Amino acid sequence: MLLLAAMAIVVGSGGAMGAWILVKLIAFATNLFWFGRFSIDDVHITDASLGLWVVAIPILGSLIVGLMARFGSEKIRGHGIPEAIETILFGESRLSVKVALLKPLSSAISIGSGGPFGAEGPIIMTGGAIGSLFAQCFHLSAAERKTLLVAGAAAGMTAIFGTPLAAILLAIEVLLFEWKPRSFVPVVVAAMVAFALRPHLLGSGPMFPMAGLFPETDWNLLAAAAVGIGVGLQATLLSSSLYYIEDLFHKLPVHWMWWPAIGAIAVGVGGLIDAHVLGAGYGNIDTLLNGSLTLRVAMALLVVKAVVWLIALGSGTSGGVLAPLLILGGAAGFLMGQFLPGDAGVWAMIGMAGIMSGAMRAPLTGAMFAAELTAHFSALPFTMTSAAAAYGVSVLLMRRSILTEKIARRGRHILQEYTVDALDLLQAGQLMTENPDTLPGSMTKSEALNFFSGDARHRSYPVVDEEQRLIGLVSRTDALRWQVDPREADTPLSEAISDVAQPVAFADTPSGVVADMIIDSGIGRIPIVERDTHRVIGILSRQDLLKARGAHRQAETGRSRFVFKSAQQSSTNRISN
Repeated sequence: MLLLAAMAIVVGSGGAMGAWILVKLIAFATNLFWFGRFSIDDVHITDASLGLWVVAIPILGSLIVGLMARFGSEKIRGHGIPEAIETILFGESRLSVKVALLKPLSSAISIGSGGPFGAEGPIIMTGGAIGSLFAQCFHLSAAERKTLLVAGAAAGMTAIFGTPLAAILLAIEVLLFEWKPRSFVPVVVAAMVAFALRPHLLGSGPMFPMAGLFPETDWNLLAAAAVGIGVGLQATLLSSSLYYIEDLFHKLPVHWMWWPAIGAIAVGVGGLIDAHVLGAGYGNIDTLLNGSLTLRVAMALLVVKAVVWLIALGSGTSGGVLAPLLILGGAAGFLMGQFLPGDAGVWAMIGMAGIMSGAMRAPLTGAMFAAELTAHFSALPFTMTSAAAAYGVSVLLMRRSILTEKIARRGRHILQEYTVDALDLLQAGQLMTENPDTLPGSMTKSEALNFFSGDARHRSYPVVDEEQRLIGLVSRTDALRWQVDPREADTPLSEAISDVAQPVAFADTPSGVVADMIIDSGIGRIPIVERDTHRVIGILSRQDLLKARGAHRQAETGRSRFVFKSAQQSSTNRISN
């Protein structure tokens, strides 16, 4: 843990620098595509007046991205987070230098040319690549590389948005697939390093400060839940629509390299309708949260932004999902806020928390992210209510999140529900078969051979002395070997197996440790002995270990009533007496 935490300082610095580079690349691409100048100053696409070039520029940028994916690396396609998850779970957390270079460059071109995406997915992939590459310079395990990959991703997200707590929660809910000090502490270190560096790179303070407050009413939590249900339904519709559109692209009779350019046609047309739908749209988020957006623009964001984003992302171009989700959920919350008490901008924030939770299956991240983005921490009870409501709707209506569905379509199904391994909860004494059959150490090889040829019910048996103390384990394989080599047939088992190392466990040994013994030794039955006397008191087999899963399943699904049942039983006993 300490070593990885020290390494996370370097990874966090790299993630923060990667975020700064990505932001400047996006600004450079935006200036070049829309204003024809070489500059890294922040500009807004809505300030450009290019007429029908609004349609051509997104197509040009998407052509470049398609070429980069075709001849550079196919891993730069998509939102970034699913690719990071897949690398963690199935790629031993190894990302290449090519991905680390091409992902931010392709995303900058895509977003800078008008792609309706955010920088968060690309920076999570880029920061993860930085952490993975740094980890690959050392002799580390796949689990340790995963920790540094996720640390880099959290650092990148923190540097972009200034939300270290949400970045840490995203790591836990979406990327780590575990809760261990070894991974948690380094991720926190990397996120905090990036947070400390952010004022020197991208500025300090919340990204979208807002002043709106809730009115003093008793119905705000219920209203927040209603907004959460609404955006949860919206998240479900967006996710199913995205993959329906992706399936349509797969039916096109052209190489996937051309798909982003085809999808960009819709982006360009959407830009003609309303230029606010182009680019990352962080300015839209700001105006939504401050309640200064007109209803017409809010409706355009809700409908047109959704259409162009779904088509563009379904085409396989490079870009993130978080900023578009924030805009869409914020627009929905903003419009619902017209009928709710208080500032519509506050309800936009509640909608952002809900849609992020519903779409990504990350309720804690969604609730904290909205609060950190706005420095409006007093709204946490409301963002959490909205996030939980949206999460519940999503779980009931969607089999997978918008992130894991992409991976599932590649034949790799991921469960985002974390549970404690049943084997880590139970001890060997709770699962073992007590008073197992044993063989005496005085039994000869020939007698053992006859026993395994006739009366043996198991593949192996503990061999004990007169005091029932363990000598070793004899198996059917040993008997077959003795049958081939009948020499010293009168040798007692105590001498035949005395020099064989035999793994043993005790009654209080965790069952998971015994499972590891079985895997490491290849022995299917582990004797359980008393710690002091070494007397055999039980045996734990593979079949016994499956009992743990059965007990866990029974605890999950077995239903019974005790209070009324006990009262009824007592009444019956009194009547009978």
